[in-house]
Amino acid sequence: MDLGLTERGRALRDAVAGMVREHIAPLDAEFHAETGGTGNRWEHTPRQTEILDSLKNLARDRGLWNLWKTHLPSGPGITTVDYAWIAEEMGQSWLAPEVFNCNAPDTGNMEVFARYGTEDMKARWLEPLMAGEIRSAYLMTEPDVASSDATNISLHCRRDGNQWVLNGEKWWSTGAGDPRCKVHIVMCRTADDGPRHAQHSMVVVPTDTPGVETLRGMQVFGDDEAPHGHMHIRYTDVRVPLDAMLLGEGRGFEIAQGRLGPGRIHHCMRAVGLAEKCLTLMVERGAARQAFGSDINSLGGNPDRIAEARIGIEAARLMCLKAAWVMDQGDMKAAAPLISQVKIMAPRVALQICDDAIQLHGGAGVSQDTDLARIYAHLRTLRLVDGPDAVHLRTVSRAELRNRGLR
Repeated sequence: MDLGLTERGRALRDAVAGMVREHIAPLDAEFHAETGGTGNRWEHTPRQTEILDSLKNLARDRGLWNLWKTHLPSGPGITTVDYAWIAEEMGQSWLAPEVFNCNAPDTGNMEVFARYGTEDMKARWLEPLMAGEIRSAYLMTEPDVASSDATNISLHCRRDGNQWVLNGEKWWSTGAGDPRCKVHIVMCRTADDGPRHAQHSMVVVPTDTPGVETLRGMQVFGDDEAPHGHMHIRYTDVRVPLDAMLLGEGRGFEIAQGRLGPGRIHHCMRAVGLAEKCLTLMVERGAARQAFGSDINSLGGNPDRIAEARIGIEAARLMCLKAAWVMDQGDMKAAAPLISQVKIMAPRVALQICDDAIQLHGGAGVSQDTDLARIYAHLRTLRLVDGPDAVHLRTVSRAELRNRGLR
């Protein structure tokens, strides 16, 4: 089992790390400080647009664009293991994933269009997404059902002549508030009987389709995360042509599993990058501050916290890389419980390190003067994104029992 970088992967990882460190991360604070400067929190200010455009152009010029395409013919020639290392570097900056056109939910949606989309969908949606000209949203979670069991999803999709008609609500639709968001991929119910995992389908809906209504932006710990935040959306008699359905009626879960597995690895490796960032902030703060005749790093349980942080980061990274390696072997069934393991572990480890860093910073740790409060909110939310911990624990448990012949 080789968890190291290929020659190509190492070159890209080093180039991404250098660009994040030198060009992108230094602009994170300025970008976020601009939010709301137009009077509309869901629009970029001219300075935000300038920051993103200049960084994206630099990424393109350096050949650091669309690095997520590990298994597509036009991809960068790297493995999932390579990309896991690269995603960790992107996790050091809020802007980095979009700068390299490797941001959620667009990477997953581009993968769906590439694998399952018609030629018209590829021309209309995939190409501008890959060019970074538009954004997209993935509509799955619903307010009125326990969406952790996705078979509960109830937004109705019924055929009426040569059209599909959609009715229902979705929330936590990431990126849907961005003015550049032009297309939704929607998980919907197309049958009320038959096998549980054959009752749902995925449909492509342009955002300007009549009947698509944004009800509100969803707040995360009191922050609406504009301009790319999560939206609560209502569909009322939304009509799309029959060929807007991906792959075929009743095949929504098949698409979802192909989409969500790689996305979870990306989230987790970026979380490892955030954990490294928090550990750096913690030890630098501890070295710079004196109390009771010593630097803070030496006081109380702080030496143990530093050691536990390093151990947790190394363990989470290795677990991510193992899952990525199994994915590279092409056996997604074998990879599924490993992906669930790391989806549980990586956010937990990173969240604990962030919490310890906040504690060592004192009041500054929860203030606007550090990035720790934003990181904490993101990591706590990540324990719900793409399935809550309880669902992934169930997956791991069932796999363990199955492997022992007990299920």
